[in-house]
Amino acid sequence: MSEATVARRLDAAETAVRQATALQPRLAVVLGSGLGGLAGELAEGVRIPYSDIPFFPESTAPGHAGALVLGELGDVPVALLAGRAHLYEGYDPSDVVFNVRLMRRLGAGALMITNAAGGVNLDFKPGLLMLISDHLNLTGRNPLVGTNDPGLGLRFPDMSEAYDARLRALARESAGELGIELAEGVYAGLLGPSYETPAEIRMLRALGADAVGMSTVLEVIAANHAGLRVLGISVISNMAAGVLPQKLTEEEVIETANSVREPFTALVRRIVQEYGRRSAAGREPS
Repeated sequence: MSEATVARRLDAAETAVRQATALQPRLAVVLGSGLGGLAGELAEGVRIPYSDIPFFPESTAPGHAGALVLGELGDVPVALLAGRAHLYEGYDPSDVVFNVRLMRRLGAGALMITNAAGGVNLDFKPGLLMLISDHLNLTGRNPLVGTNDPGLGLRFPDMSEAYDARLRALARESAGELGIELAEGVYAGLLGPSYETPAEIRMLRALGADAVGMSTVLEVIAANHAGLRVLGISVISNMAAGVLPQKLTEEEVIETANSVREPFTALVRRIVQEYGRRSAAGREPS
């Protein structure tokens, strides 16, 4: 798809959202598998099904509600994306990152991206929250391939700090204040939809991965391309293949994500509110 076509599609999607609400989000949050419960906490939230937004890809993955919710969390205007599109659903990379580009159009300056991931690090356990410090894009795809529209971002965006250091510091501080254990590590993004083999998990561990999943990496590339600062958090929903003597199932992923809903929601709420407070005061991390 040409960048001109992407721009026209973004125009149509932005117009549809603006017709539903005038709220301009300061921060956007992508909610991964089983993590959509936060959307119900927004004050005066406006819920727009993805199917009502022109060209917005619908999510077919389990645990993804498929709606954009705009409102205030505390007193911070936010956009919550309850679900995402994945390459394994048959979408092109430009479709997978349409959500991120639309958030930038709507005015967001930062993106918090969440997911459910398999634990590759042998010290991890299901239910642990992991702050993403970096990633490995092993999908074989990149949303920036093709002609570049300068209106969307730079031709060769820097990825040396794909996950913003100041936002990571804010997340660590927030977790400490709440008494929530927050690990930190590297997320490996693969194509899916099959889970990895034990041999592939050993390879990922050798490459330096701490967690593995089927999302996130393309969205983070597009966010950096668009000038959005990124914070990433994974819920370790299961241990990866070969770590424990059991089969992997999507039901386990959703069940674990649901079990950590309370601390996960509390952490996201605290990060959003502190981000808003510091931004309003003209301090970092804005």
